Amino acid sequence: MTTLHVRIISPQKLILDTDVQSVSSKNLQGNFDILAQHANFITIVENSPIVVRISGQKPLVFKFPLAIIFATENKVNIYTYIQPNLEKK
Repeated sequence: MTTLHVRIISPQKLILDTDVQSVSSKNLQGNFDILAQHANFITIVENSPIVVRISGQKPLVFKFPLAIIFATENKVNIYTYIQPNLEKK
């Protein structure tokens, strides 16, 4: 199964760096999912949960006031400027 490599990066530290099954969130256009082989994609997410699904684990849910998500070549970089509020799902 093809996976995505996700990195969540803030100026303070690397928050997450792992292979995942999918990334989901919501932007001004609505809900979206990023899966393996996704087309190049960039968006801004404001105050919406970003759900990261890792095979065999409970989803990780991050909430940032502002984040930029950039997907290309099975890599997803999520840039933010502060530490997340982790939500339990």
